[in-house]
Amino acid sequence: MQKPKNIAIVGSGLVGALLSIYLKKRGHKVDVYDRRPDIRKIEFSGRSINLAMSARGWKALKKVNIDEEIKRIGIPMDKRAIHAIGKPVYFQNYGKTGESIYSISRSVLNKKMIDLAEKEGVKFFFNSKVWDVSLPEATLFVGETEKSEWEELKYDIVFGADGAFSRVRHKMQRRSLFNYSQEFLNTGYKELTILPNADGTHKLNKNSLHIWPRGNFMFIALPNLDGSFTCTLFMPFEGEESFSKLKTEEAVRDFFEKYFPTVKDDISNLVNDFFKNPTSTLVTIKCYPWTYWDKAALVGDSAHAIVPFYGQGMNAGFEDITVLNELMDKYNDDWGKIFKEYEKERKPNADAVAELSYRNFIEMSTKTADEKFILRKKIEKWFSDKYPDKWVPLYSRVTFSERPYSEALEIGDFQKSIMDEVMIMEEIETKWNSEEVEKLILKLLDRKP
Repeated sequence: MQKPKNIAIVGSGLVGALLSIYLKKRGHKVDVYDRRPDIRKIEFSGRSINLAMSARGWKALKKVNIDEEIKRIGIPMDKRAIHAIGKPVYFQNYGKTGESIYSISRSVLNKKMIDLAEKEGVKFFFNSKVWDVSLPEATLFVGETEKSEWEELKYDIVFGADGAFSRVRHKMQRRSLFNYSQEFLNTGYKELTILPNADGTHKLNKNSLHIWPRGNFMFIALPNLDGSFTCTLFMPFEGEESFSKLKTEEAVRDFFEKYFPTVKDDISNLVNDFFKNPTSTLVTIKCYPWTYWDKAALVGDSAHAIVPFYGQGMNAGFEDITVLNELMDKYNDDWGKIFKEYEKERKPNADAVAELSYRNFIEMSTKTADEKFILRKKIEKWFSDKYPDKWVPLYSRVTFSERPYSEALEIGDFQKSIMDEVMIMEEIETKWNSEEVEKLILKLLDRKP
């Protein structure tokens, strides 16, 4: 056990709640502050994209013995279901037999995590707005408004788990030699819902992540336990096909009937959601350093917000906690070393998953229904099944592995260069699983990344 510390976590989201469980189990006193109301007592915001829990997330949950409880509120998805216009639904398996990611409602998971943290003895303070942080003293300044009188709350350590626009990180940004960047996509998103059948069953295959790829925009749907699907429309803010063009119910209805005919039975509900729910932005945030001596540290989106197209935002945040926990085991009460090693190890991997997530947006929206892309994936799977020790597809390296994201990116780029050469072979469509292709890949693999 570490020497007990008085620790504050700013942010009661998924990463903040899980971190509080870890720290409380280590014997620390843990208080969590959030400017929002208790989400267990209010309707969720309508800004959600269902979560895709994968290997890194499960590892973090298993360490504190809550993985089985969380699995009960999720649905395994072992494949993509591709809805191309004018074609039958096409399925693409994610990994090997038995490998799945889990669709979990963000609000359901967040409520459950807060409940579990409270059972451990963590104290939550909702509607508590942190306006300032003194990093050297690990002190929070909390008040009703920015101009009201603030309460000064002294701690030993402060963690910033307060999201992409973190107040704790904002304070760190005022230091010299602090690097920070934010980049918004010109694509936004809107949460929508496909309702269940009258008998509570799912209208689409429930063990698939459904994608309607349409070039510069796309529609996705992830299953929920109640038979519904949480859907997300990703579109540019401006342009010929964009949110700016969808201002009336008639325009939205025509848009869905034209581009997403397989959801025609839910168009009325989709139109209602379209005008009820906000249009949200997508941002990538990078910064460094993530810590201040032995007094403060950033975790999750506060340190590395990414776009959601690899389903790794939550998983990467949970992996932050896994790494922190391993370093606490290694360095015990030396929080200076813990924090320094933490940011050094996690920064390259955060940058790598940010790049991978952006690239996957291009893949999901423009390539998943492309015949050449489908063949490419078929060849990779065929070769990987023959030589599992020589070839692991990039998606599996990211999703079903606990190896570093930076390694997945590097090897993925190397494998892409090999497949680029394979795909320009003459008559590749007919000899894709031939000895000739096998020999070429084996030869190219000798180049090593």
